[in-house]
Amino acid sequence: MPPRLLELRRLTKSFGGARALRGIDFDLEAGEVHALLGENGAGKSTLVKIVTGAHRPDDGTITVDGQLVADLSPASAHALGIACIYQQPALFPDLTVAENIALRLEPGTAMRRVDWKARRARARELLERIGATVSPEAEARTLSMPEQQLVEIACALGAGARIVIMDEPTASLTQPEQERLFAVVRDLRKHRVGVIYISHRLEEIFALADRVTVLRDGESVGTRAVSGINEAGLIQMMIGREMTHIYPPAESRPGEVVLSLRGVGCAEAGVRDVTFEVRAGEIFGLAGLVGAGRTELARILFGLTPVDAGEIMLHGKRIAPRSPRDAIVHGIGYVPEDRRHHGVILELPIAQNMTMAIHRRLFPNAWLRIDTEEKLAAGYIHDLAVKCAGSNAPAGSLSGGNQQKVSLARWLAIKPRLLILDEPTQGVDVGAKSEIHRIIRQLAKDGMTVLLISSDLPEVLGMSDRIGVMRGGTLTAILPGGSDAHAVMLAALGQNGKGAAA
Repeated sequence: MPPRLLELRRLTKSFGGARALRGIDFDLEAGEVHALLGENGAGKSTLVKIVTGAHRPDDGTITVDGQLVADLSPASAHALGIACIYQQPALFPDLTVAENIALRLEPGTAMRRVDWKARRARARELLERIGATVSPEAEARTLSMPEQQLVEIACALGAGARIVIMDEPTASLTQPEQERLFAVVRDLRKHRVGVIYISHRLEEIFALADRVTVLRDGESVGTRAVSGINEAGLIQMMIGREMTHIYPPAESRPGEVVLSLRGVGCAEAGVRDVTFEVRAGEIFGLAGLVGAGRTELARILFGLTPVDAGEIMLHGKRIAPRSPRDAIVHGIGYVPEDRRHHGVILELPIAQNMTMAIHRRLFPNAWLRIDTEEKLAAGYIHDLAVKCAGSNAPAGSLSGGNQQKVSLARWLAIKPRLLILDEPTQGVDVGAKSEIHRIIRQLAKDGMTVLLISSDLPEVLGMSDRIGVMRGGTLTAILPGGSDAHAVMLAALGQNGKGAAA
């Protein structure tokens, strides 16, 4: 019997007085997709960093292909064929896609002549293998987050990795992109590559994985064959309790029209002729494929790429935000998709992150009122159930779900009339996701107007009172709450129920 690709035995790791891993056992077979699940803070990231050589365990053993490995480093992990695709892409923004891929794959020999044609051809081949329509000559800074993730996947495939770790690879992908990625994972399995698959989307686990290991509080709760467990069982293993509702029921009754768009467009953003209304207490979901224009529309409303066609009405008054400051004055809050770059400042304390958008109001004439700031932050920490060591703890010390709550608190602090949420639960665990959904429902119940953008189709279907579907920078359909996934996807693809173009 051939040795396992990877065996971890009794791994233990502590940071200061905090025990991150407590005697973890884990193994991976060739040609297997082994899912690794757990809430944020369960120990998944620490385990991944040990396997990739970024951290050294305090105790325990690592075996690769039957050979005991001591002092694993990032370089030796790469040489052993271990590759990791992280949730947050790490591309060089000023280099092209082909150059980013070449940095990972080509030897760094001095005085080497670069074959630019071959470099671009290699990049194009890898991108086509995963179905990515990304130009090798595009600068990384011009790519969306989903496109950057696809480039990261292409890098790992090009390196010929034998053990591939995928950490939330579909966090920003829509259904068609997910299906293409799934095909890549199945192709890796067919070629005897072992895949460690980390995702908070349980439907992906049942679609792809052979086995699943669940971590909780740094310990292994157990390993199960996916064929022998259901979604409720996995959730109970992860959070230690049953969840009766995946999405909280709607309790609000939409009131007067708050936001009205008529033929809104922006040539720079690629958005055109968008028309819809949203009422007080309503959650209006925006669905569509990557590149459909959902985030671009949000940026228009927040003044990042100002409107140049049509009209935006807020509470019956015509507005045209030319900057985020304008949008804030009009009562528009925006929780962006990329929380690490635009949602929270990791080095700053939680309190400062939460009050950043209201500094002028909180500190008139630049007179600092620290007690007031900390009192306000403490209120949001309590109301949003932020798990932290206190308002002065750095935002970077929080889990992904709690960082998202801090980002949300920043915009709740401005008392918005309209709250735009772009991928509000991206990359957070099922427990935190449930809490964020509860908060969104409560905001709507309290009369807030919510524009919800999500690539997670079940989330859009489960949370929206109505659903607007975008394609090619414009709105193709407005569907009632309770619509099925098939209807949304037909509209996203530009078709009606009979298959004709919409």
